[in-house]
Amino acid sequence: MTQDHTTGPDATGEAAAPWRPTRTVAVVLAGGTGTRLGLGIPKQLLKIAGKPIIEHTLAVFEAAPEIDEIIVLMAAGHVPQAQQIVDKAGFRKVSKVIEGGETRNDTTRVALDAVGEGDVNILFHDAVRPLVSGRIVRECVNALWTYSAVDVAIPSADTIIQVDDDECITDIPVRARLRRGQTPQAFRSGTIREAYRRAEGDPNFAATDDCGVVLRYLPGTPIKVIDGSDENIKVTHPVDVHLADKLFQLAAAQVPRLADPRGYTEELAGRTVVVFGGSYGIGHELTELARRYGAQVFPVSRSTTGTHVERAGDVEAALRTAFEATGRIDYVVVTAGILEKGALAEMDEETMDRVLQVNFVGPVTIARQSLPYLQQTKGQLLLYTSSSYTRGRAQYALYSSTKAALVNLTQALADEWAEFGIRVNCVNPERTATPMRTRAFGEEPEHTLLAAETVAQASLDVLISELTGQVIDVRRAPGEGPASPAVPAQADKPAPVTSAG
Repeated sequence: MTQDHTTGPDATGEAAAPWRPTRTVAVVLAGGTGTRLGLGIPKQLLKIAGKPIIEHTLAVFEAAPEIDEIIVLMAAGHVPQAQQIVDKAGFRKVSKVIEGGETRNDTTRVALDAVGEGDVNILFHDAVRPLVSGRIVRECVNALWTYSAVDVAIPSADTIIQVDDDECITDIPVRARLRRGQTPQAFRSGTIREAYRRAEGDPNFAATDDCGVVLRYLPGTPIKVIDGSDENIKVTHPVDVHLADKLFQLAAAQVPRLADPRGYTEELAGRTVVVFGGSYGIGHELTELARRYGAQVFPVSRSTTGTHVERAGDVEAALRTAFEATGRIDYVVVTAGILEKGALAEMDEETMDRVLQVNFVGPVTIARQSLPYLQQTKGQLLLYTSSSYTRGRAQYALYSSTKAALVNLTQALADEWAEFGIRVNCVNPERTATPMRTRAFGEEPEHTLLAAETVAQASLDVLISELTGQVIDVRRAPGEGPASPAVPAQADKPAPVTSAG
């Protein structure tokens, strides 16, 4: 279906003059009904990673600076649900949510009518490809300056065979020249309109994608192919739901830092932050940093304030103290956690209970107690996981599983609390120089560890962002080590309760 010609103008003559589109429109095709998934709702409304699939997809185009407008073509009978998702998410670029056609071809014609006349870049994208990247969108739009039709594809990792009616092989094409098509597919408006105009005269016309229409009815038009990605999967079958959910879990969000430090003061001055586990490591550094920008910070821990995170009474007392002092709670941060190494079969019940209580029951308790306070300010709950959440490791069975549980808790609460305007996120730091890590592993080369201050800065960026339901990786830059020694644990105090690293 796809081709990549690199020379010559297309058959419509558009390349004869410089292409000057008035705008770039993303058309999100959401006409599927979920039949192959066995659902009672269209698959694009199914929730993955705490949000409907179509919301994830729209968010990519909303964030892409190359996109000026978004039009949604929704399955019949479900336009109000799609419109509700758009309104709730606050997507400003979505100009229309309308019903698609009965067939794929009809839907494209409806989309072209909705776009209107004039020279426009048009990107058609499957709503159920929620993992499309900003890079793919950007390269599609950029390619339209040179080509009038653009496809997205990836090399085929499998050998493709051709069979006859008896399911016997008739041909095995050379794999090196084969690609697996994805979306978006991008066009200069005049090209795709002309292709469909010519197709109307063909009584046997039927196509499953728009590049195929251009290839067949404008055969002299080069169709540029840009690289897609393995993650840009189409949610079609039940297994795709699980794959997409896992890919979202593994894909960490990127949080930009403010260019002007004064912006942090504007965001944090007068805000109230409660940090559970705020005496050492990441929690201590975050406390100091937030205070520097004018926030009122209340660090609590077992060793300094006698606060046990797994005890509802202790948690409520800490929150009430902060609220009575300032009249508000904007951010609740939970860096508290303990790391106990050892084979599960050899671990005593007291140790197991302590790990489960502090690492999981504690965050759950804090979340429950924080809800009424954060609901008033539309604030944020920030949790911490570890790189071990993606795969449990020997000697870390309880630690790894509790950290994985916090990721799921983050995504679940982000969904539950969205109606309250509360954001919930989770920071995933690389191995970090903290007292907890020193206690578990002893002294390690500085250049192999992330500085606690670096994680604290990233945490601050998450707090003032609009992210929710995200896992944010914090990684050490090449050659980077701790900016300063970690705060040492004091010998006369109990084992430190601090952030994971």
